[in-house]
Amino acid sequence: MDQLHAQLAEEVDFSIIRYAQCWEDADVLLRALEVQPGEVCLSIASAGDNTLSLLAQDPGRVIAIDLSAAQLACLELRVAAYRHLDHEGLLELLGVRPSGRRRALYARLAPSLSGAARAVWDARPKIIDTGIVRAGRFERYLELVRRYAINATHSRWQRDALFVRRTRAQRHAFYDRHWNNLRWRWLVRLLCSRLVMGHLGRDPRFFKYAEGSVSDRILDMTLHVLVDLDPVDNPYLHWIVRGEYGTVLPHALRAENFDRIRANLDRLEWRLCDAQTYLDEAPPDSIHRFNLSDLFEYLSEADSQRVFHSLARAGCRCGRLAYWNMLVPRHRPASLAARIRSMPELSRQLHKAANTFFYSDFVVEELV
Repeated sequence: MDQLHAQLAEEVDFSIIRYAQCWEDADVLLRALEVQPGEVCLSIASAGDNTLSLLAQDPGRVIAIDLSAAQLACLELRVAAYRHLDHEGLLELLGVRPSGRRRALYARLAPSLSGAARAVWDARPKIIDTGIVRAGRFERYLELVRRYAINATHSRWQRDALFVRRTRAQRHAFYDRHWNNLRWRWLVRLLCSRLVMGHLGRDPRFFKYAEGSVSDRILDMTLHVLVDLDPVDNPYLHWIVRGEYGTVLPHALRAENFDRIRANLDRLEWRLCDAQTYLDEAPPDSIHRFNLSDLFEYLSEADSQRVFHSLARAGCRCGRLAYWNMLVPRHRPASLAARIRSMPELSRQLHKAANTFFYSDFVVEELV
């Protein structure tokens, strides 16, 4: 681990499960990367969902990396669930469907886990009972948002009516008349402030390089996903408002993707390390597609440039990078314009299509 990430590891508690779900739209990610059969992908692991979605594209190899052993345990548990359970069992174990047999399901796959991953889950039996996807610090923060910014400001009728199919004009009228009230805006500004989100949802260290207001960004993007997009089709919005997906599932959890992911599990590997370390060790021109999550959100401009240069070295020609910016505007440096080509129109189109709304920008770039 280099000096930068050693310092980050000292400042941030990586022993906790920070994200029990991926809050980056996998459908948009897959459209951005356009993974071709046989290609090699590098993916920030997070909770594992989007890494597994890459397997549905028939890659040759997917390498998942993360600084957090707890996040890799989330990925490893999902891998074991895909391998040893059927689709319904997977959804039950994770907590997407009601179940009274989660410990029994866990017992079926626990022997296949590594010692490190099993230690994480054996120490958390209550989380197994409740459902894995509710276990993260960020998911617990969203429960507070649901309780105090959504349920406390909107009636049950309003919350249910949000998910009625409407035209865009009708959605805008509903938003103005029934959703965008003063108390809602005030509580979002409070609960989604940098201070509150940093201490209860993410980590204060993750806002070190942030610019602008977190809550203003979320209010703007909420208008977009409630009006410009259709809430009926948004799994992430269903979870935030209702605490469940219902029948609207993210990509990795859909029945039609289950067998394709399961068939390619042996092409997945994971490693506890930071991106810079992995890229420095990777052979030149060895990786085709990069799911970088919101990696640059935590890095200074100088450290981001180091990573971009390593991406340019390790990436294959015609490969692609995809990453999200929340409050830290990062793009490939001008010095790499001859090696990494910006794709601004595609980036804008996909950002507008994204069902997740924590991010101010989605960036797609091509290696040339």
